[in-house]
Amino acid sequence: MKIVIAGGSGFLGRALTAALLAGGHDVVILTRTGQPPGGRARAVAWSPAGETGPWSSEVNGADAVINLAGESIAGSRWSAAHKARIRDSRINATRSLVAAMRRVTVPPPVFVSGSAVGYYGPRSDEAVTETDAAGRDFLARVCVQWEEEALAAAGARTRVVLIRTGLVLARDGGALPEMLPPFRFGAGGPVGSGRQFWPWIHRADWVGLALWAAGNNAVSGPVNATAPNPVTNKEFASALGRALHRPSFMPAPAFALRLLLGEMADALLLSGQRALPAVAQRLGFTFKFANVDAALNEIFTQ
Repeated sequence: MKIVIAGGSGFLGRALTAALLAGGHDVVILTRTGQPPGGRARAVAWSPAGETGPWSSEVNGADAVINLAGESIAGSRWSAAHKARIRDSRINATRSLVAAMRRVTVPPPVFVSGSAVGYYGPRSDEAVTETDAAGRDFLARVCVQWEEEALAAAGARTRVVLIRTGLVLARDGGALPEMLPPFRFGAGGPVGSGRQFWPWIHRADWVGLALWAAGNNAVSGPVNATAPNPVTNKEFASALGRALHRPSFMPAPAFALRLLLGEMADALLLSGQRALPAVAQRLGFTFKFANVDAALNEIFTQ
């Protein structure tokens, strides 16, 4: 099958591309630079400004289009300019893909578009599933707009899946490597109160879930890409300490994080969502790593 991926050179895109190539699929990566991402995937230059371009010919007749494009949320402190880049990069990339899918002769039968559990906003210890309403903070508003753009592709010929991703765990990218230095020096521990839930997922399960959603006609709309057993930040810190054989009792004060990171500290570290993968479980997806100890042990024993 031919799979077109926007954002295929990123942390999740690389792993997804590798899995698709291992399965014998033809993978096309839409990239701003047009440089080959490595391996056997083919790179095609695009400029996702909300419109189509020569790259849209790759969408015609594709078996699936997967959208992972967007500015890094944690790339820098949230200035007004960076928040605009976070929002606009997601909106414009999605709008460009949808415009292409609506204009080609043979649109893809499935469009898998990224989103995040930030859709729900800060929820304390309240369990949330795909049927719960959106939050009202910055990330929630971005996710709502992002998903609305993606849903414009839905129709008789194209099924739309919205992957609401949690904290993806892997040793070579994402948030986990950034957490390691304090633990290495024996100063690791929870952030803030530690009571906030961190909805996590092992990257292998994220890749499996994305492929499963793309290939399963029963899956449409939002899907929480989170493990079935979310944990509090304090529980996560303890599990990480056990996996590293290091202490995990030194808290990072909330006020210090707010001074260092500003608004981003509350959105990404000091609040969270107890997000459950209700759709995936109801439709029979099997998680390889259902609990955080098993996930972290696998990551740090490889």
